[in-house]
Amino acid sequence: MSKKLYKYIGPDHIDKIFSSHEEVTLKCSQPRDFNDPYELFLTTDFNIDPESLAVYAEAVGELPQLPTTCFSSSPTVVPMWAHYAQTHQGFVLEFSEDEIARTLPEFQIESVRYSDQPLDDFSDLIARVVHIAKPRYTYFLQRAIFNAAYFTKASCWSYEQERRLIVRPSAVREPSGLMLLDLPATALTNIICGARASEETKARLQEISNSLGSGYYELRIGKSSSTPFLVDIDGQSSYFNGNEIAISTLWCQECLEPLASVQEKCSWCQIDDDMRLYAASRNPYRILDRLGTLEDYVREMDAISSGRRRTLAEES
Repeated sequence: MSKKLYKYIGPDHIDKIFSSHEEVTLKCSQPRDFNDPYELFLTTDFNIDPESLAVYAEAVGELPQLPTTCFSSSPTVVPMWAHYAQTHQGFVLEFSEDEIARTLPEFQIESVRYSDQPLDDFSDLIARVVHIAKPRYTYFLQRAIFNAAYFTKASCWSYEQERRLIVRPSAVREPSGLMLLDLPATALTNIICGARASEETKARLQEISNSLGSGYYELRIGKSSSTPFLVDIDGQSSYFNGNEIAISTLWCQECLEPLASVQEKCSWCQIDDDMRLYAASRNPYRILDRLGTLEDYVREMDAISSGRRRTLAEES
């Protein structure tokens, strides 16, 4: 099974990414432009003497700045949709990692490790560079720092489920100072449109999907689960199973949200007018509102609640 990679993108970048019918263009960055300023602080234990730390800093200063583009391992990460796809108005591109590997001559792709402490201790290597000064130890140190720097982030970023693709500078083109990586359209397997995407965005992405021969899905936010689900162009309900997009075996016949048990509709879609009337009849706020005393009641309860909070604060 080919591993899938997911790129979250805002709606304003459609024409830049799909400027060709044969390629999909992605933006690359260098480590000095990464959005986590602490990445290089997670490469070793810094409780070493200043002389050794200076040697470490020298090695970091020589870290190659290679073009890097970032993916996620999942298309249903809600914060990713919020942060990188303009609050669900954008889209996600699904790529075949095997197809990308087949077309790039030289590359490195790995999952990011997350930690608030250095995962590796290079102090022994640093000591060898300081006291022995043989070229091979400098080489080993730089390679170790390279992998730690490119593939380690603080744990607060773990929701991204990130995989990074590093390529040689010769693999990108640089118009107007940008680093652009052109991947073959055959590497694109699916386009997933955001839950809040405009009709214009949906229509444009459907058109692109048809022309490139990729699949097309729309993300849906259900009410029975905090994980979004997907609906294809034919109205078939699907979900992300941790490795790939899979067809749902059970789903609500009305809202299409996947179900955990056999039933025609989810509990939300089973609510009818009689149930709404019953719920309204059991709501004491409606009675107080008809009597004109609801505002006074809420004001009195707010005062009581505020007094209780002050008492608890004083007692603590």
